[in-house]
Amino acid sequence: MPGETSIQTSLTQLLDIKHPILLAPMAGIADGELAAAVSAAGGLGILGGGYGDRDWLEAELAHLSGKPFAIGFITWSLANQPALLDVALAAGPHAIMLSFGDLAPFVEKIKAADCLLIAQVQTLAQARQVADQGADVIVAQGTEAGGHGASRATLPLVPALVDAVDPLPVVAAGGISDGRGLAAALMLGAAGVLMGSRFYVTEESGAHPVAKAAALAADGDRTLRSSVFDELRGLDWPQPYTLRSLRNDMTENWHGNREALEAVLPAERARLQAAIEAGDFRLAPLILGEGVDLITDSPPAGVLVERLVAGARAQLERHAGRVASP
Repeated sequence: MPGETSIQTSLTQLLDIKHPILLAPMAGIADGELAAAVSAAGGLGILGGGYGDRDWLEAELAHLSGKPFAIGFITWSLANQPALLDVALAAGPHAIMLSFGDLAPFVEKIKAADCLLIAQVQTLAQARQVADQGADVIVAQGTEAGGHGASRATLPLVPALVDAVDPLPVVAAGGISDGRGLAAALMLGAAGVLMGSRFYVTEESGAHPVAKAAALAADGDRTLRSSVFDELRGLDWPQPYTLRSLRNDMTENWHGNREALEAVLPAERARLQAAIEAGDFRLAPLILGEGVDLITDSPPAGVLVERLVAGARAQLERHAGRVASP
C-alpha cells in the first residue's frame, strides 16, 4: 500500500510501484544490488545491461526477485547479441527498457512475454515512432543527462512529448537530482523521472569509490559532451549520440582534436585501459550529468528514494499555496 509520502501517477499504476522514480540503467553502475535496493524502496530498479555481457547479466539478475524490476539495453548493441533478450525475459522482469536504436525487431518478443516496453528517446519524432511501435512508457531524455544522449534540453522536451504521445506516460530524464527536480518534472506533465547520476553516488552503486568521491566534489560546469571516450574504447556509437562525462586530462587533450588522436590511438587506448583498472579518473571516464552540483552525499538508495519523494511533495504543497487564487 502507498505510504504517506508516496506520489501516485499513471506510471506508478502501470508499473505497480509506490514512487514514480526509475533507476537509469547505467552500464556497470546499475548492478543487481543497486536495482534491487531501488525496487525495494518502492521505485523501479532497472538493471544496466549495457553493451551485453551474458555472464555479468546472469550474475546480477540473481539479486532481483520479489519486487518489480526492469532490464535496460543499448538497442544497437542488443541487435548484435539478440539472445541476451531471451536471457533477460527468462528472469521475469516487469519491463524491458531500450535506448539508442530501432526497437522494432524486439517489440513482438517483449510483448509476447507479457512484459512492458520502456523506450528512451531524445526527439519528438522518435517519441512518435516508438509510440506507434508499441512502447508502453516513453522516457524523454534531455541533453543534461550523464552518459550518452543528444542535444535537446529536458525542460522543453518533456512537455512537448507529453502532448505528442498522450495518454502514454512520459518519464523525464536529464539533470534531475533532487525532490525539486521530481516536482518540476511532474509539473511539466511527466508521470515520473528516470535518474542516473544521483544514484551513481549511493552506497549500493557499482561505481568505483574514487569516482563517487570525485562526483561529490564536482559541479555541472565541468561536464562535457564528447566522443573522445567512445573512440578510445572502440565503441561505434551512431550519430547524434555523444557521451556526457566530467572533463579530465583525456578530454582536455583530445576533444575536438580527432585527427591527432587517431595518430596515437593504440597507445592512448592502452593508457585509458590502465587508468580504468587503476581507478585513475584523471584519465578514465567519470560519467555524470549536469545535475552533479546537487549531489552532496552518498546515502543508501532506499533513503534517497524516500528523500526525493518527500522533497517533491514539500515543493508541490509549498508552491501550491503561493499561487492560490485571492
